[in-house]
Amino acid sequence: MLENIGPGQVVISLAGRDAGRHYIVLGVTDEARVLVVDGLSRRVFNPKKKNPKHLRACSYVAEEVREKVARGERVTDAEIRRALQVFLEKEGC
Repeated sequence: MLENIGPGQVVISLAGRDAGRHYIVLGVTDEARVLVVDGLSRRVFNPKKKNPKHLRACSYVAEEVREKVARGERVTDAEIRRALQVFLEKEGC
């Protein structure tokens, strides 16, 4: 399940109190958990750890977020919110 989920990927939560919410992946932990943020309730400084089985990956990847994570640069909550807004306006999942 982790093979198709990487930084910048837009995902939808399938389980838990946040079911149905859209997130952007910031990274993957050693315990096979995915770190997700939405820029509002889950900010970059406090990402949510989700089991990848409880996520559905969308085909959209926020390239600016992916590139910043790859370079080791800091991603802001505003960039996360903007990327999610662009995704929801264009595609949806």
